[in-house]
Amino acid sequence: MIVTATEFKSNLGKYLEMAKKQDIFITKNGKNIARLTSPTVNKLAVLDSLVGIIPADSAMDEKTIREERLAGK
Repeated sequence: MIVTATEFKSNLGKYLEMAKKQDIFITKNGKNIARLTSPTVNKLAVLDSLVGIIPADSAMDEKTIREERLAGK
């Protein structure tokens, strides 16, 4: 979800609750300035759940994808 800084300040509690389930992108003058995200969502687990969705005949195999992700590429 994308909200303006003014909207975020006016409804902080609402967006804190929403951040439990989805990332909140805060904008100022049309530019992203911050992202509010839940600390309980394990982003690596989400990525791992996506491994295997890509067909086996794709350019990279699962091991390569995992190694690149861990290397920060």
